This record gives sequence, structure tokens and C-alpha cells, in this order.
Amino acid sequence: MRSGEKIRLGMFLRPCGHHLASWRHPEAQADAGENFEHFVRVAKTAERGLFDMLFSADTPTVFTADEDGLERSHYVAWIEPFSLLAALAPHTQNIGLVCTTSTSFEEPYSVARKFASLDIISQGRSGWNVVTTGNPIAAQNYGEEPHLPKIERYRKAREFLDVVTGLWGSWDADAFIRNRETGIFFDSRKMHELNHHGDYYHVRGPLNVPRSPQGRPIIVQAGASEEGKELAAETADVVFTAHETLESAQEFYADLKGRMSKYGRQPDDLKIMPGLFVTVAPTEDEAKKKFQILQDLIHPEIGIALIERKMGISLSGCDIDGPLPTIPPSTVLSSRVDQMVETAKRDGLTIRGLYQRFAASRGHFAIAGSPKQVADHMQLWFEKKAADGFNFMAPIFPSGLEDFVDLVVPELQKRGLFRTRYEGRMLRENLGLRLP
Repeated sequence: MRSGEKIRLGMFLRPCGHHLASWRHPEAQADAGENFEHFVRVAKTAERGLFDMLFSADTPTVFTADEDGLERSHYVAWIEPFSLLAALAPHTQNIGLVCTTSTSFEEPYSVARKFASLDIISQGRSGWNVVTTGNPIAAQNYGEEPHLPKIERYRKAREFLDVVTGLWGSWDADAFIRNRETGIFFDSRKMHELNHHGDYYHVRGPLNVPRSPQGRPIIVQAGASEEGKELAAETADVVFTAHETLESAQEFYADLKGRMSKYGRQPDDLKIMPGLFVTVAPTEDEAKKKFQILQDLIHPEIGIALIERKMGISLSGCDIDGPLPTIPPSTVLSSRVDQMVETAKRDGLTIRGLYQRFAASRGHFAIAGSPKQVADHMQLWFEKKAADGFNFMAPIFPSGLEDFVDLVVPELQKRGLFRTRYEGRMLRENLGLRLP
């Protein structure tokens, strides 16, 4: 046992669920993308389950697949994540609010302002998931400049992070005096101009938002490349990652934690949380039947489009029940491509088999089983140092989340692996992270 430690849980938010065919399921909320009350229900359920945080990913583009004018794609449009989390803040009290913003298409001053404001609105519960955006199509929504190669995107992201965290330090905690008698509103000696001049950004500062309740919002990352791991070891509070096997997760965990000392950081300063796709029911047989219903709802055109989009290739003319063609290395797309190629090779998957695998879990660990079986796997990964917690991915919202909260959370609590109440109001407190 990891003495005194508890499993951390993120709740990976998507409109209908994480399975590609979730919106077709009769239990799903088909209009979820524009249904704010649906998101409120999901957020309150996750908080009832004592999750550490809600996490909403983002992509600044729309993917399409069909040419007949009848799109079968999974959700391509829903409420913008930052606005959604700001709206959910007054409907929740303890759960963290984390979303993605890209360093490739935003400005650091604006990002610092937004997340510092969300931290105040939520009383210390905000977090920023830092991405560089591997999809070159997204760049077409932001001008005519070509999408930068991955290594340069990470150089830019590193400077972007320096600027944002520097701006978050614009005010000391006691800078604002607000003395009506003397007429002194703030102590200018406790205000700090950034005056940053770098390769990509020139930012004067200070930030015109007060200091965050938790010192600064937490930093989340998900990069698995060498550049991504190095950036995370130096700057991240939480890392979301994807692994299908215990061994792969253990290797990543040891590698990333082992990089931290050269930046003066302790292993506990960073929480590693692999994705966990769970279909749970009172018995294993019931869970597997629930999962198969979703698998049978995947339309082949959508499955193929998923693989093409993730890998940046065309599978036109390929036999859907044949092997994946040779995939050349990419300097633009993410390291997830290498993972998909390795999975197909390791498990002898056809194109159909690969899209079925990724349509369900997108390369994350997936399990369909009883509450005990799910808890057994979570405990194993936690105790074998493959994870500090998990980023839970419900196959369907809201029922998949409700099943996990009602069936798995009590089993984890019974084993002493998960909290029975929140440790505090702020996200840092609940994650067991120090105030900066």
C-alpha cells in the first residue's frame, strides 16, 4: 500500500460520452452539446462521487467525414469549455474546473486573465490544460500562417507558460489594502511588472486580475513525447496520459517522475492520471453486454474517419478487414500516432479492429466488469506506481458516470483507497498539492 495516499479522480467531460457511438444509445442525451442542464447534472453527479476535478478537452475546429451531406460524426459542436466551466462554477462547491486552451492560437495575457478570473469565481478550483494542438487543420481558423512543427510548438509553449505563470505572480497576497480612511487602495511595492521579452512574446504586465485564491490555477498537461514529458516534469501539477497496459503506464510513470529532480521538484508535486474507460454493472456479464451494445452502434465510415484523422493519413482503397498500411513518421501530429501503430502491430488488429478499439477508449485503459473487478484494476495500477489516480471516461453520460459513482466509488472507499469527503474547498487541497 502507498501509506496515507488516496487515488485521485478526474472526470473527463464530453457531451454524450466517450464512446464514439454514445450519442446513438437510447440512454444518452442526444442534444447534450447545447443542453446546459445536462452538464449541470453531470457536474453534480461527479461532485457527489467526490471527484477531484471536471476536465473538458477542446479542439478549435470541426471534423467531418461524409460527402453525402448526412453527417454521422460524433459530437463536432458543443458549448465552448471555458464558458461552460465558468457557468458550472456556481452549481458546484468543491470539484475542480479544468479545461484546455491551446498555446498555438491564444495569447498568454488573455489566458492568464481568464483562468485567474475562473479561480476567483470558483474560490480556488480552476486549472489550465496546456496543449500545443497537433492538428494542422485547426491552424486554418487562425490566419494563413502554416502550423508549426511539434518541436517549435513546444518551444513556444514553454515561453507561453513562463509568461502566464509570471503574470499570475503579479500581486502579493496582501497587496490590496483598500483602506477607506487613508484612501490607499493597494501597495504598489507588492505589485510586480513582468516585463517579459522573449523569442515569441513581449508582455509588460502586471495582470489586472487579483491573485488567485490557490496561489495560481493548477497546470495540467497531456504530452507523451520527449518534449511533452520534459515540459511536464518542469511545470505541470497534473499529467493526463493514455496507456493500455500496466507495464507501459509504469514505464511512463517512472520516467516522468525521474525527470523532476533536475528542476528542484519532488515526485509528489506532480500527479499522473491515466485515462480510464469503464463500463460497469453489478456483474461482469452485464457489463460486457452493455459494452457490446455500444460497439455494435459504430458506423464503419465514422470508425475509418477516426483513424484517418488521428493519423493524418487516407485509408481510401484499403481493406477494412485487412492490416493497417505502413505509416510514415510525422513531425506535426502527436505521439498518439505511434501508440496506435504499436497497438495495431502488437495485437494484430485490422483497420476495423483498430477503430473499434479506439472508438471505445482512444488508446486509454478500458475495462468492462463488476465493481470489484474495476476496483481491483485501479488498485493494482495505483499500488504498482503506474498511476496516482485516473481520468475517468464514461462511455455514456449521464448513466455511465452514475454507475461508476454508485458502484465503484463505494468499493474504493471500502478499501480505504478513496476519500469519503473533500479535504478542502480548493483544487490544490484536494489533489494534495502545495500552494506555490
